[in-house]
Amino acid sequence: CDPTTSTSTSTSTSTSTSSPAATPTPTPAAAPARTFVHLAIYVNGVARRIPAGIGVGPPRTTASTDAGPYVSGSCLYWLNTRTYDGVIRVQPPSEASLTLGTFFDVWGQQLSATQVGPASGTVTVLVNGSQYSGDPRAVPLSSHAVIQLSVGTNVPFQHYVFPAGE
Repeated sequence: CDPTTSTSTSTSTSTSTSSPAATPTPTPAAAPARTFVHLAIYVNGVARRIPAGIGVGPPRTTASTDAGPYVSGSCLYWLNTRTYDGVIRVQPPSEASLTLGTFFDVWGQQLSATQVGPASGTVTVLVNGSQYSGDPRAVPLSSHAVIQLSVGTNVPFQHYVFPAGE
């Protein structure tokens, strides 16, 4: 992994970023404790899948599991997705406060009050079922937060239950 770029798994391009989450953590051994956040994105009422492999450095491998594909790689960024379930693994090397904007930087996608990735329109942000009225980029990635972004048509909050161990 190159610590000066964030890798987008949805395209073959890299995006320059100064975000600390763009610094990869070593895959093996003594990594700090992970926390988990769930992200759901809806565009005009239709769910969009969060790609597996965001923040996973090449070369990547995909293993088939009962729960679906699981992506591994040579290194991991502080924020990464390993599966298609919308779960973001948060693992900074210190007590760094990471935000949804940081995750979108690692992903290489836009996030603002009027844009989520390529989709544009009014963005409604729900965090644990409550409307978040600030900048979507500033939403903290706190342990077990359930974040829902709706672009255009607002979708009622969809609860998520984290699997045991997450």
